[in-house]
Amino acid sequence: MYRRRISGPLLDRIDIHVDVPPVEYRDLAASRPAETSDSVRERVIAARARQGERFKGERFFTNSRMQKRHVKLHCKLDDDGRLLLRQAMDTLGFSARAYDKVLKLSRTIADLEGSSAILPHHVSEAINYRTLDRRLE
Repeated sequence: MYRRRISGPLLDRIDIHVDVPPVEYRDLAASRPAETSDSVRERVIAARARQGERFKGERFFTNSRMQKRHVKLHCKLDDDGRLLLRQAMDTLGFSARAYDKVLKLSRTIADLEGSSAILPHHVSEAINYRTLDRRLE
């Protein structure tokens, strides 16, 4: 497995990593409604506008560029979100850098949903985008 060849510190610097299993024929052939590219584009434009407004006056304009002080200010979690993230840290072995990445990614997921608050399901989704951080059994 190539994962073992990537050092933890290098992997920590990658914001999103997920396993992508092969897609079965039946799934490819099934006709299910999907979100259109135009709809996704509009959500991304709206999220980027939120971020631009949030970071007005800063030298950056996206969540991924937040420094520690910005994360503390803009990535506040409620009790359920904090509990979820703490459990992920304990069970999955996330590093401190991964912790910050999850918070920033949670903020972006909330922005894409149009939510001013980071909710537990945003945190859960962000945790799921850190699959390669997990301790190898």
